Amino acid sequence: MMPSTQFPMIAAFASLLSLQVGAAFAKTIFPLVGTDGVAALRIGISALLFVVLFQPWKVKLSVSQWPSIVIYGAMIGLMNLLIYRAFLYIPVGIAISIEVLGPLGISLLSTKRRTDIIWIFCALIGVLLLPFNQTDTTLNITGVIYAVLAAICWGLYIKTASTVSQIGSKGVATGMLIAALFMVPIGTVQAGLSLFTPHVLMLGLIIALLSSAIPFLLDMYALKRLPRSIFGVLMSASPAVSAIAGAIILNEQLSTLQWLGIVAISLACIGASLTKKS
Repeated sequence: MMPSTQFPMIAAFASLLSLQVGAAFAKTIFPLVGTDGVAALRIGISALLFVVLFQPWKVKLSVSQWPSIVIYGAMIGLMNLLIYRAFLYIPVGIAISIEVLGPLGISLLSTKRRTDIIWIFCALIGVLLLPFNQTDTTLNITGVIYAVLAAICWGLYIKTASTVSQIGSKGVATGMLIAALFMVPIGTVQAGLSLFTPHVLMLGLIIALLSSAIPFLLDMYALKRLPRSIFGVLMSASPAVSAIAGAIILNEQLSTLQWLGIVAISLACIGASLTKKS
C-alpha cells in the first residue's frame, strides 16, 4: 500500500503535467481561431463546467467579497489572454518561465529573510540566460512583454486568491464565470462564428479539461493532503515541464543556456516554497 502522501503527490504532478500539456496543445490550434479565440474557448468552456459542478449561485457573497472576486476573475481572463499571446512569439517554456516570476516575486517580496537573496539571485540568473538561443541572443520583445504582463496578472491573482479560497469552489466558479463574461466576446471578435463550430468547440473542451478542470480538481485533492511547501515544490517544475511539452508537442528546441535558465528559475521557485512560512 502506498504511503498516504504519495497519492496526493502523484495528483499534484498529474495536475502540473495536464496544465502544461494543455498549454502546448492550445498553441496548435492558434491557426484556427487565434490566440484570443483559444483563450475564450478555455475560459468559456471551463466556466460552464465549473458552474455545473459547483453551482456558484448557491453561495451568498458579501459586499466586501465582491471586489476580490471581480479582480480574481479579471486576472484569470487576462492571464490566459496574455500568456497565449506570448506563446505566439516565444517558445512555451520561455513564456511560462517568465510568467512564474509573478507569483515568485510576490512570495519573495512578502518576506524579509536574508536567505531569499539566494532565490532572487537564482531567478535573475535564469532571466539573463533565457534570451540565449541557438542562433542569437535575443527574444521577440513583443512575446516577452506579453509574458511579463501575464506574470503581473498572476501575481495579482495570487493576492486575491486567498480571499476567494475562503469561499471555496463556488467562489472559484464565480470568478471563472466573470472571466468568461469578457473573454468570450474578445475571442469572438477575433475568431468570429468559427469559434462555435463543433470541431473547434471539441478542441476547446479538450483544452478546458487539460488546462483548467482536471488541474483544479487534482489540486483540490492534493492541497487537502499535502503541506503547502511540498505542493509548491512540485509546482516549481512548471517551467521545465512546459519546456518539455513544447519540445515534444510543438518541436520547440531550446539551447543549453536556455535550459539552464529554466532550471535556475525552477530552483528559485523551489527555494521560495521550502523557506516560506506556513
